[in-house]
Amino acid sequence: METSAADADWFSQRHRALAATVSEFFRGNPAVVERALLCMYAEGHLLLDDVPGVGKTSLARAIAQSVSGTVRRVQFTADLLPSDVTGVRIWDAASRTFEFHQGPVFANVALVDEINRASPKTQSALLEVMEERQVTVDSTTYRVPRPFMVIATQNPVEHGGTYELPEAQIDRFMIRTTVGYPDHAAEVAILAAGTRGAQPEDLQPVLAETDLLRMTEIVRGVHLSPEMYDYIVMIVADTRRYPDQIRLGVSPRGGLSLARAAQARAAATGRPFVTPDDVKALAPVVLGHRIIMRHDARLDGLTGTDVLARITASVRIPDAYAIHR
Repeated sequence: METSAADADWFSQRHRALAATVSEFFRGNPAVVERALLCMYAEGHLLLDDVPGVGKTSLARAIAQSVSGTVRRVQFTADLLPSDVTGVRIWDAASRTFEFHQGPVFANVALVDEINRASPKTQSALLEVMEERQVTVDSTTYRVPRPFMVIATQNPVEHGGTYELPEAQIDRFMIRTTVGYPDHAAEVAILAAGTRGAQPEDLQPVLAETDLLRMTEIVRGVHLSPEMYDYIVMIVADTRRYPDQIRLGVSPRGGLSLARAAQARAAATGRPFVTPDDVKALAPVVLGHRIIMRHDARLDGLTGTDVLARITASVRIPDAYAIHR
C-alpha cells in the first residue's frame, strides 16, 4: 500500500522521538544515529567500523534499548562455532526427540561485537539469516522474528587475530559507517555520564514493536517514481565504468539497498516520496563498501566514497526534480 502524507508525518514524529532518545546516551555524531535508524526502518543490517572506544557497541545497545523487542548480544571470538550463532538441535531423553535451541540471532536486534574476530566458517553462519531472515539447521528451516536487524562492529586497525570479512558478507550490510571521535562538548558530556554510571539499559523504550513494524511497512510504501529508479540505476551502473580504478562495481543488491534506504530517509523527513537528495545523501554509506578498488587506485589514496562523490556529481538529476532545486 502506498504511503500517504499522514503516514509520513506519523513516521517522522516517531523518528524524531527515537533519535532524541538514542542521542541522550550516544553523543557527538547525530549523522551516525540517523544512518543507523534509517537502516533499521529499511530492514537492513548495519556495520559500525571504527577504532576501539568511540562508542560502537554503546550506539548499538542504545538503539536496541529504545525499541521494545528482544535483543541478544554475541561476542565473536576465534573459538566461536556456527551453532553458537544460529542454534543447535539437542537430544531430549525425556521426549526422545531432538529439540532446537535458538541461537542469539533469534531476536529483533542481534548485536554482533567484533565480527571480524570469528573464523570465516562462523562468519558465514550469518549469511543466510541476514539475507533470508531464516536459519537452516539439519535441513530444517527456522524463521527469525520480525523486525530483524544485525548490528555488527569491527575494528579496522587491529589485525592480529582477525579474519577479513568476505565480500559476500560485506555486501549484506545495507549501511557501513564509521563513528568518529566526538567534539569537545560531546566528550565532556560522555565523561560526565560515564562517571555517573549511565548505561544504555537506563533508556526507556519509545517505540513499541508494533510501531516499528508499522514503520517498516510505511517505508515499503514510500513512492519511487520511474525517474528515480532510472537515477539510482545510473549511479550504480557508473560504478562499473572505471575499469582502470575499480575492480568490482556495485551489484543490483546494492541498488536495491540504496532505494530502500532512500525510502526510509524520505519517510523520516515527513515525505511520502523519494527525491534525488535522499539518494545522494545515502549513496556513500550504502554503496561505498561495495566498491572494490584496484591496487594502483588504493595506492593513490582513492576510495569507493571518492568515486561515488564524483559519480553523484556527474549523473544527471531527472528533469522532474531538477526544476525544483
